[in-house]
Amino acid sequence: MSSDVGEIGENYRSVCARIARAAEASQLGQVVSLIAVSKFQPIESVEALYRLGHRDFGENYVQDLIKRAEEPKQRGCGELRWHFIGHLQTNKVKALLPYVVSIHSVDSVKLAREISKRWTGVEALPIFVEVNIDEEPSKAGFKSGEVLAGLEEIARLPGILVQGLMCVPSEEGDPGGAFRKLRELSLRAGALTQGKLSMGMSSDFEVAIREGATHVRVGSLIFGERPISP
Repeated sequence: MSSDVGEIGENYRSVCARIARAAEASQLGQVVSLIAVSKFQPIESVEALYRLGHRDFGENYVQDLIKRAEEPKQRGCGELRWHFIGHLQTNKVKALLPYVVSIHSVDSVKLAREISKRWTGVEALPIFVEVNIDEEPSKAGFKSGEVLAGLEEIARLPGILVQGLMCVPSEEGDPGGAFRKLRELSLRAGALTQGKLSMGMSSDFEVAIREGATHVRVGSLIFGERPISP
């Protein structure tokens, strides 16, 4: 685990430089947003990255995100933007919504309807629709052949804005092929989304960017080895 400010700063600058080089190499012209995944990291590490100017953070669990959203305010870090990136149960939507700027893991029409029903913000909440790109039995998300029909329903719901698609490729598969397939799905979706792609993590974010990622979710390369879950 790395909570040292100097080490986090060095790691962060390295990741940002790698993102910039990958975006230039992609020749797709996209702007890439870095979501710093703070899963199980101490709040001091979140604060350290905040002090370096970073604002967009991601969490996988509702209870952790809510805690993280409240605690930094007491430490003078009141401008964090929280992205929910894990599996979301419909019965936890109401509790989560006051704390997030986007949800990257909308894996069903049912969940999208619940978010639409519960959202009370003035502006629509940005979401990404999760695709089980390698059709793994253990993962949630739309199958590739079902996502367009799902998008047609979700895009009509009030209160949400479909930014684009999200995926987590199989650890055994070819991430480049998976990311390419997601980009092709996004192109087929046309105006049903804003054309954004949330894909790529610490091990493969450069590959994802070359295939068109606009949002990458990076944790261990910035914060160091992830602590064991409490």
